[in-house]
Amino acid sequence: MRPPPKSLARARLAVTPVLAAASATLAPELRRIVEYHWGWCDAAGRPASGGGGKRLRPTLAVLSAEAVGEPADRALAGAAGVELVHDFTLLHDDVMDQDRERRGRPTAWAVFGVGPALCAGDALVLLAQRVLLRDASPAHVAALAALGEAAETVIAGQALDLAYEGRVDLGEADWVRMAGQKTAALLGCAASIGAILARGPEAAVASLREFGSALGLAFQAVDDWLGIWGRPERTGKPVASDLRQRKGSLPIVAALAQPGAAAGALRDFLRAREAPDEAAIARALDALEACGAEAATRAVAEREYARAERCLASAPLAPSARDELLELASFVVDRES
Repeated sequence: MRPPPKSLARARLAVTPVLAAASATLAPELRRIVEYHWGWCDAAGRPASGGGGKRLRPTLAVLSAEAVGEPADRALAGAAGVELVHDFTLLHDDVMDQDRERRGRPTAWAVFGVGPALCAGDALVLLAQRVLLRDASPAHVAALAALGEAAETVIAGQALDLAYEGRVDLGEADWVRMAGQKTAALLGCAASIGAILARGPEAAVASLREFGSALGLAFQAVDDWLGIWGRPERTGKPVASDLRQRKGSLPIVAALAQPGAAAGALRDFLRAREAPDEAAIARALDALEACGAEAATRAVAEREYARAERCLASAPLAPSARDELLELASFVVDRES
């Protein structure tokens, strides 16, 4: 397994105290749910050793400030803000998708109930605003505006994701539209919010935003691959989880574009009303293989990674930070969870 970039650990160390201070301001009932979701405590509120995910988005925020020549601490409010919004989406997504596992343990709604989990998610998106507005400088207001726009776009993308479930008429352009909203918008914000807070040149901010957006599509392509072929011990989710929900993920969209009986069998699977049993899942996996869906999904991830590289190639950025951003992007495309 490929070791994670050192920038992830460095950003985690920097942003964790900011997140801890923010969560401490929540009502006790909400704080327990949030910190359980992060892996900081168990369901009873006792301390636990979980890490709360990779902290990819805070790392992008930190590196974007460094990319325009400013220290990491200029980005910390933005780093915390994008992570709080990300966790808001995860808490809600788990409810909407009825996912009972995340990171190898029960999801927040499965432990605390749907209503409390939704309340905790709502609290996080508002908490992100408070974190950024503790300093009402023009740079912080601009960063908050960028984060608010990204959050609105993510919600629209999630609505599309739900609308795509069971559809058999989707093409790659439909997937790009959905993933561009649901995933790429927040990664584009994360990759530029540090530069906004550091008052970086607009050209650099724009290049970083486009880099993050391309990385977001690559990330979602890999996520969709993991949602079908990922190993449960690595992903923390059941095997073929996206197939079980009949999601309009990239492998399914790629397979539906192919002619022949295999694509037809997949359409029949998606149209079925009853919950799929293991035999139906096995047949759908065979159909995806026959249609070359796995290779097609990987090809999209590589294409978007190459676009992310191009976004940084001529941008006015500090070379060391550019190198770390590219290392992080490569890790995202090659990840196993």
